[in-house]
Amino acid sequence: MPSFDIVSEVELEEIRNAADNTVREIATRFDFRGVSAHAEFDNGEVILSAEADFQCQQLLDMLRGNLARRKIDPYAIDPEEKSLHSGKIFSLKVRFKQGIDQLMAKRIIKLVKDAKIKVQPAIQGEKLRVTGKNRNDLQAVIALIRSADLGQPFQFDNFRD
Repeated sequence: MPSFDIVSEVELEEIRNAADNTVREIATRFDFRGVSAHAEFDNGEVILSAEADFQCQQLLDMLRGNLARRKIDPYAIDPEEKSLHSGKIFSLKVRFKQGIDQLMAKRIIKLVKDAKIKVQPAIQGEKLRVTGKNRNDLQAVIALIRSADLGQPFQFDNFRD
């Protein structure tokens, strides 16, 4: 029976490259001249630090631009709500959504069941496996999930006939 997997992954190398490009951009920007500002990649998250809160937000915008150039979906970015103030440095942690949690998996399953497509979605850890008799039904599920605004990027892999 044909099947495929729904996953949500972001390549860590691309995140590291975007953080490095942000550091290079900080060095060339006039509004950051003489300001202690930095972007650092560490354990799958990016830590942005600057002397003021609004500068942290500017760094976040620069990081978003560099991530977009590296074809990373903006829905994958999960920044903290507020910058952490320590001494004279503000820092902002930016995490990235990896994997599909149980709540999101249940929402996807409900979406597929409500569409009445003849497939069987099943939760397998941090991914979903969708199985069906007809390849066209599986492609309809892919189109349905791409068109739905679920707040997280999804990739479809392991498509088997």
